[in-house]
Amino acid sequence: MPKVLLKDLTYTRSGDKGDISNIGLIAKDEKCWEIISREITPERVKQHFGQMVQGEVKVYPMPNIMALEVVCYKGLGGGATRTLRFDVTGKAMGTALQRMEIETD
Repeated sequence: MPKVLLKDLTYTRSGDKGDISNIGLIAKDEKCWEIISREITPERVKQHFGQMVQGEVKVYPMPNIMALEVVCYKGLGGGATRTLRFDVTGKAMGTALQRMEIETD
């Protein structure tokens, strides 16, 4: 199956709520929505981030706007005031997720 990077299918925005990273993925078109709604699962996101995300991952579909909300619990090393990471507020988590390879068929 052909693969592309998630960045080719979505626009992304991310941020933090304490030690929780939230990532919004907006499909570029209806075909992209079909692919991401099928391929972006909590298991795949957890595998992609590896040890960066210590807790549970949840994916909330929003089909009316062709978007997904990805929530990564314990994903910021304790949160902005506790972490030793350079990206204390999780702004780079969306960019990191966009590097995930996605099967298109």
